[in-house]
Amino acid sequence: MCDTCGCNITSGNEHLLRGDGRLAKTAEGHEAVTVLQSLLTENDHQAAHNRSHFDSHAVLAINLMSSPGAGKTALLEASIEALAGEYRIAVIEGDLETENDARRIRAHGVEAIQIATGSACHLDAHMVHDALHQLDLQQVDILFIENVGNLVCPASFDLGQHLNVTLLSVPEGDDKPAKYPVIFRAADLVLLTKTDLLPYLTNFKPERAERCLRELASEVPLLSLSATSGEALHEWLNWLRTEFSSQSERISQGITHKPPIQPDRLHVHEAAAHSHTHEHSHHHHSHE
Repeated sequence: MCDTCGCNITSGNEHLLRGDGRLAKTAEGHEAVTVLQSLLTENDHQAAHNRSHFDSHAVLAINLMSSPGAGKTALLEASIEALAGEYRIAVIEGDLETENDARRIRAHGVEAIQIATGSACHLDAHMVHDALHQLDLQQVDILFIENVGNLVCPASFDLGQHLNVTLLSVPEGDDKPAKYPVIFRAADLVLLTKTDLLPYLTNFKPERAERCLRELASEVPLLSLSATSGEALHEWLNWLRTEFSSQSERISQGITHKPPIQPDRLHVHEAAAHSHTHEHSHHHHSHE
């Protein structure tokens, strides 16, 4: 278990591990792997419940994932303004601390529920379920879930969403899909953001970013835009309109849609845990 960053045990699932919780006891000698597997199973069960809840209220739920500062909140602000009067939008915000992003969203007249994850570097289905108690889904068409800024752990946890959108911003570099393949493989759409900076960051080549994405055997759309300048925002908005129509059609047929959950997520999350532990150990020794 990654006790250093706390990314496996969250405020949403810790009840499963405390006292007489369902996962409080595990087979001796196999605690870490057994608990992680069990947490993912419990998370998936809660995610399925969340998705059923969304479907019963005809809501399209979209999970936004990216590194910190890639422009998720700015994208939401621009989208809310552009779609005002067309769709009823709500947002669940995930951050380690503060309500800064939720306040930005509320300033546009949209309900935003803030989840402070503490030390957990991702949202999980239990956290989202708790947040849903504060939302009236009968008044929502599209629910955006802005995940914690992180290119590793959010891809491991199904939240009950229908679609994953992964953002790649120009300042990050065009090789991120090659370096962080799981979160880009988990995407139904990849957004190249902050394209207004391309004239200044000439080392970033959009065609190279797309080549890295396609080398992952991903055929999902790659759209470029700038939420600040509004450049090419219409393509993103049209994608949303198409997906909302598809969701309505699925609901009329009694079927649902799951995002691409990666089969290797357990090993990736274990690797992330070991990486966090190693980095903490190195940091600790460097100060001794």
